[in-house]
Amino acid sequence: MEIASETERKYDVPENFVLPSLDGIARTAAAKTHDLDATYFDTDELTLMRNRRTLRRRTGGDDAGWHLKTPGSGGSRTEHRLPLDGDDQDTVPAELRGQVRALIRRERLRPIARLRTRRVETPLVDGEGRTLALIAQDSVRAEADGAEQRWQEVEVELVGGDPAVLEAVERRLVDAGATPAAGPSKVSRALGDRLRPETPKTEKTKNPVFAYAREQRDALAAYDPGARQADPESIHKMRVATRRLRSSLKTFKRSFPGFEAVGPELKWLADLLGQVRDGQVQKGKLLAGVERSGPDFAEAAARIREHLDRQVRDGQAALAEALESERYLALLDQVDSLAALTGSGEKDPLGRARKRLRKADRLLDTALTDGSDAELHEARKAYKKARYAVEVFAPAAGKDGKRLVNALTDLQDVLGAHQDSVVARELLRELGPDSFWFGVLWGRQEQVGRETYAQLPVVLEASRKKKLRRRLG
Repeated sequence: MEIASETERKYDVPENFVLPSLDGIARTAAAKTHDLDATYFDTDELTLMRNRRTLRRRTGGDDAGWHLKTPGSGGSRTEHRLPLDGDDQDTVPAELRGQVRALIRRERLRPIARLRTRRVETPLVDGEGRTLALIAQDSVRAEADGAEQRWQEVEVELVGGDPAVLEAVERRLVDAGATPAAGPSKVSRALGDRLRPETPKTEKTKNPVFAYAREQRDALAAYDPGARQADPESIHKMRVATRRLRSSLKTFKRSFPGFEAVGPELKWLADLLGQVRDGQVQKGKLLAGVERSGPDFAEAAARIREHLDRQVRDGQAALAEALESERYLALLDQVDSLAALTGSGEKDPLGRARKRLRKADRLLDTALTDGSDAELHEARKAYKKARYAVEVFAPAAGKDGKRLVNALTDLQDVLGAHQDSVVARELLRELGPDSFWFGVLWGRQEQVGRETYAQLPVVLEASRKKKLRRRLG
């Protein structure tokens, strides 16, 4: 599947609109004419479009194929493309269905509109012939719900130019009679009233615990597509979202009565994501150190790479199967239900966060007294839960709230780096118990453990400043 970023602007234009001169911006190359025929797919409830996604099968033009457009950064869109394959025009490829599975769940994707467009495409090029932007003048005939519409519009897509090119072209188009498009896309215009926004439910009092849960629900859906593609950042962020949500269910359990069964299911998902993520992290840390050590470590590097590659590969296969399972879809349904909760929740949620933090403090103090790696690991997990609880209330606490979250994150990171060195040593002992070179690497990881341990007093002191904790009491 090809993935590309797309930045474009759309304009409504009157009938017989003439493209104005663009002299002074760039030079126009010879125009091409394309006849495009696109069928759009969605659920009966238009789930994709209500979540700012469009899916189509298009013939004609230079990019015929299946296209899924999803929100990108800023004003851009990300387009996932697959070539046309086979004669079945009404079956969406599995790869694209996977990209929207977290949104559509069990709903069927079916044709919802057909757009036939006569496009006159004019490249805007610089002095060296490099394409800066493409200007498309479209004459559209749309069919949806048994009705037909016709209109004209202009699209300007940035290719190799600076965003300032879009601004300059827009000024010329507006002067010639164009206006910014009333809708986000052709298909939304074709569907008309069917896409009328749903009236949002409002809360008289915004409950920060429920708001935090909704944020994690949204993160699960947002990072699901990348996790299916084995993107390390998506797997990491999706795992964090499951942990935050599971931790919230434990810390604020009185706010979520009836959802006790969700926690174990979130752990199941987090463990699957963790098998992939842990292998990726250890591979990066161990191989970077080994491969800088010269040819004597080649055998050790090969053995480490083979083991961690297999762990990541097996983990990704298990994750991919799980993300297509009914168990996962049922979990998403449950998460939707708890994210829809409103009201005041339990009496003293801030007190719950306070208790989480105090418990973590006690565990770490004991671990430092005992000098136990296992106890440090338990303290790290406790601080992670405490940080998630503090995050719920940090926005209302202003700068001090943000600083406390950052301080707890720094402490957790140091404890995490220490635990990573412990895990790395266990892995090295398992892979090369009788190898001199594995022994050398083990010694290096032991040194990492000592160095991270030495950093603890500084980050610990920063996390316990009374000024930062005063909002928690």
